This record gives sequence, C-alpha cells and structure tokens, in this order.
Amino acid sequence: MSASSQPHTFSEAVDRKTFLKMTFSLVLPMAVQNLINTAITSADVMMLGKVGETALSASSLAGQVQFIMNLIFFGLTSGAAVLTAQYWGKQDIRTIEKVLGISLRFSFLVATAFTAAALIFPRHLMMMFSSEEPVIAEGIKYLRIIALSYIPVSFSMVFLNLMRSVERVVISTMVYLFGLFCNIGLNAVFIFGMLGFPAMGVSGAALATLITRLLELFIVIVYSQKNPVVRFRMKDIFIHDQLLFKDFLQFSIPVTINEMLWGLGTSVNAMIIGHMGSSVVAANSVAQVIRQLAMVVAFGLANATAIIIGKAIGENKYEGAKIYARRFLKLTLASGVCGAALILVIGPIVGGFLTLSDDAQSYLNIMMLVMSYFSIAQGYNTTMIVGIFRAGGDTKFGLLCDVGALWCCSIFFGYLCAFVFRLPVAVVYMVLMSDEIIKIPFTTWRYRSKLWLRNVTR
Repeated sequence: MSASSQPHTFSEAVDRKTFLKMTFSLVLPMAVQNLINTAITSADVMMLGKVGETALSASSLAGQVQFIMNLIFFGLTSGAAVLTAQYWGKQDIRTIEKVLGISLRFSFLVATAFTAAALIFPRHLMMMFSSEEPVIAEGIKYLRIIALSYIPVSFSMVFLNLMRSVERVVISTMVYLFGLFCNIGLNAVFIFGMLGFPAMGVSGAALATLITRLLELFIVIVYSQKNPVVRFRMKDIFIHDQLLFKDFLQFSIPVTINEMLWGLGTSVNAMIIGHMGSSVVAANSVAQVIRQLAMVVAFGLANATAIIIGKAIGENKYEGAKIYARRFLKLTLASGVCGAALILVIGPIVGGFLTLSDDAQSYLNIMMLVMSYFSIAQGYNTTMIVGIFRAGGDTKFGLLCDVGALWCCSIFFGYLCAFVFRLPVAVVYMVLMSDEIIKIPFTTWRYRSKLWLRNVTR
C-alpha cells in the first residue's frame, strides 16, 4: 500500500506531550538495557584489564565471533520487526507469533553453526584477528567455553528483541539487569579466584558469561509461557505459511545480510587493528566500550523509532509517521551531542583506571577524539536506517548504504593506509571510522524522498 492513500488522520501526533510520554516509556527501558549490556562488557574489560593487556586483547578479539553472530540475530529480528510492528498496529497477534517462530528457526541454525566453528576451529578463528601467539592462546581458552552460550543466546536475544516491536520492553531490561549483577559477581569469583575457586583469568570471564546466559535463558523461557500478549509455541518454529515466510525473507534477508556484512566489516577493522599491535587493540577495546556507553540513548531512540513509526504505518496513519520521524531525528541529534561530550569527559578517567602501557594510553586519547564525532554521525544514521527506513520496509537501501560506505570506502582505504602506506595509527583509525560520516548525505536524501513510507502488511 502506498503512502498516497490516507484513510485516517493522525492529529494526535501533533501533541508533543503524548509523543514524548510514549517515546520516554520505550526509550528509557531500552536505554537502560543498552547501558546494562555495555556495563557487562565494561565489567569484562575492567577486570581483565587488571589481569593484563594480553587477557584483555584476547577476550576482545575472541568476542568478535559472538559479535558477528549477534548481528545476524539482530538482522533477523530487525527484519522480522518490520512485520511485527506493523501487524501490532493491526492487532494481528497470531501472525506475530508465527513470525517469532520463523525467526527462532533461523537463529537456532545460525547458533549451531557458530558453536561448531568455535569448538572445532578456535585457533583458526583467533589467527584471523591476531598474529601474537600469547593473545591467540588466551583467545582459544575463551572461545572453547563461551561457544557453549551461543545456542541459549539464540533464543533469549531473538525473543526479547521481537518483544520490543510489540511494546514489551521492560522484560528485556529486567533480564539483562539480572545478567549484569550475575556476570559481575561471577567474574570476580572466577577471574581473580574468590570463595575458594582458582584464579582462571580469561577462562573465568568466559565461564561467568556462560552461566549468566543459561540463567537468562531460564527466565526468558518461563516468561515466554506466561506472556499475556505474544506467546512462544514450539510448533511455530515448524510453522508452514508460504506467504508469511515469503514476506519474512523479503524483509529479513536484506537486513540480515546488512548486519552480517557490517559485522564482518567491523571484524575486519578489528583484524587490521589487531595486526598493528596489542597496545592498539587494548586501546580500541576501551574506546569501543566508551562509545557503546555514550550511544545507549541514541540506540534506544532508533529502536523506539522503528516501533512507533512501524505501528503508525500499520494503522495507515502516514502523516503521523512523518511527524514522528522528524521529532526522532531532532532527539537523536541532541543525544549524539551529549554522547560526544560524555566520551571526551570519561575517556581520560577510564584510561587512568586501567593498567595500560604508555603507547596504549596515547592511542586511547586519539581514539576518544575520533569517537566523539563518530558517535554523532552513528546515532543519526542508525535512527535513519534502523529506525525510520526499516519501519516502512525499506531494508534494501540500508544494505546498500551501510555496505558501500564500510567496505568500499573505510575498510578499503584503511587497509591501504595501514599496510601499504604504513601511515601512523591515528590516521589509520580515522579512516577506519569514516564510514558513518560518508553515509550522512545518502541517508538524508533517502529520508527526504519519502520512499521509505510503505505499509507491508497483508
């Protein structure tokens, strides 16, 4: 259905108080959830940073495997959310449950493949990210334990992400809040050796995460059976609905490919950085955590954008969708500026707390400057691509934009700067982080064209 048909007016969208209240009710728990996820990563970084740069670098690089897998899950659920958010606007609950089942079918297959690869080929995976044998050896220890958490994550993450699209965001916040305290406590016990346990270092961090993920899975399974809105049914994993499956593939495949190639590109960045030395890797590990911390509100806004605009489109309230899009962009830019300021303030504080070499500390200072402007651009583009465009089923443009800027520009020229021209670390890092700046003119043009505004329900 085209946006030219306007069966309903949407005068209530003009009410800013109603909009802000609705937005706040979604963004706050999702921002808290993003903050919790960042805090979990930060706990590993802080504690392993006390063990040493080798342990910190190993866990960071080994974590790239799960990072890619999680992006595939995010792609599956983001593509599925195009459907679920709009069907939520139509109050078609049974179709949403079918989409959940199809999403879990794919996520289980992906998790099984990643688990097998991490258990069978851990050395080969680590050698992709580092050439330093101590880092590889520690990374292998981490992978062999953390791989066992991949399948539990495949259910928890997909289920909780799809619950967002039906405005059930508090449950994921509660689950991950529990995971935060559990992970920090178990990290202390297993990494440093407390309560009679031996000090396990990087293996202890992996074991703590595995136990936490299993406990989170238990909570999610219990909730999925008692959820009064959308329930998980085992039979839905094997559901046969040809039209719905076609729609799922139409929207999920471009988003999944987008996230996977973006994730692979981010991992290639990590590979380039990894071959520049452990000091650069350690500094980048800290920089990425600080960036995630600064982006929690912006990412929450992007997800809220997809939910609210998708629901409005599902209700055929197109003018309201346009008004919401404009308001979300203003909020995103404001949060991006605040995030940039936060990066510049806390970067030196965090660096002083960790046990970093002088070189690593110097690299971290440079990376903080780059991340300050990168975060503003990333917040803007994320709200556009993940929020506004995907809400209207415009998933292919995001794929072209993300992949083109990352692979054809920042990675290609970053590789040349690092290994052909042998330029300084600061220059290489700026080039590797340039993709979000490159995307701004293209996402702005697409937004103004209104080509993203479509109802995709049947």
